Amino acid sequence: MHIMQLGISAPFAKSSPVVNIPVTYRRYKYYMKCDVHVHSEYSGRCVSPAFLRRVCRESYSAAEQVYATLKTRGMDLVTLTDHDSIEGAEELRRHEDFFASEEVTCRMPSGTTVHIGVYDLTESQHIGIQSRRNDLESLIAHLKEQRLFFAVNHVFSSLTGRRVLEDFDWFISGFPAFETRNGHMLASNNRGAARLARWTRKVGLGGSDGHTLASIGTTYTVVPGARNKQEFLAGLRSGRGRVRGQSGSYWKLMRDVFLISLEMMHDKRWTMLLAPLAVMIPPVILTNYCKEVFFGRYWMRSVTRAYGGAGQVPVWRGGAASGESPA
Repeated sequence: MHIMQLGISAPFAKSSPVVNIPVTYRRYKYYMKCDVHVHSEYSGRCVSPAFLRRVCRESYSAAEQVYATLKTRGMDLVTLTDHDSIEGAEELRRHEDFFASEEVTCRMPSGTTVHIGVYDLTESQHIGIQSRRNDLESLIAHLKEQRLFFAVNHVFSSLTGRRVLEDFDWFISGFPAFETRNGHMLASNNRGAARLARWTRKVGLGGSDGHTLASIGTTYTVVPGARNKQEFLAGLRSGRGRVRGQSGSYWKLMRDVFLISLEMMHDKRWTMLLAPLAVMIPPVILTNYCKEVFFGRYWMRSVTRAYGGAGQVPVWRGGAASGESPA
């Protein structure tokens, strides 16, 4: 296991504002880094735009390539969070510094969709999660019973579609953690998630949400004092993690979309017939960029108005069973 020494002059030496728990980094000899939001070729078919579903994958990165790239970029631990799948874990379980995770696509009580990161799970736990993912209340109860740590991903993003205020009631009252820095979300939307996490005393996580090898490992979570997987995950639960790395941008997303398009054409040569449509990528991404800006601002204002006083914040329904929320 590669454990990196933390010097006083290290770039993590200042405590992050994401979680309301002060940490003096100088008293720790070790720290560990992990990108906790990573995709591989097992993330399934592209869901947006819908017409590409039959021909394009969410990612073309082989699990072993993902592992090697993350290690090259300094990650001490490696996980995969493929969409509703842990197939990639079968290829990487032989590595002592790997643990299986997944990004669960879940139906909210309101009928909207949310992506939930669930960490360090077994195959039987994965099966139980998938059987409950269309019933959020049942899923949360199951995650608590199994003592699994979990988080809401890209809190203020339109990536999974529409949102209603009731969804935020569930986010605040039912989840121990929020993803507060996503490597493909705008910096403003990440800051909004971080403020909400700080205000509601949630654990903050950082991950690249990388679907290409170019992006993975560029955003990650650091746990000071951790020397192995168990200590890293315990640090996440207790709120000692700190997010580091990049937020998203127009250019970064456009690069990854072009890379995925090239991989698609390499995988299915006949899709080269779609190459002329590449001229549409920049304006489509610009439209998405503007949509994300307005979506994030709207829901940040709406949540602030709805929970304007501390007494109006929904009560946390979690506890040690699902990962302690900072107190």
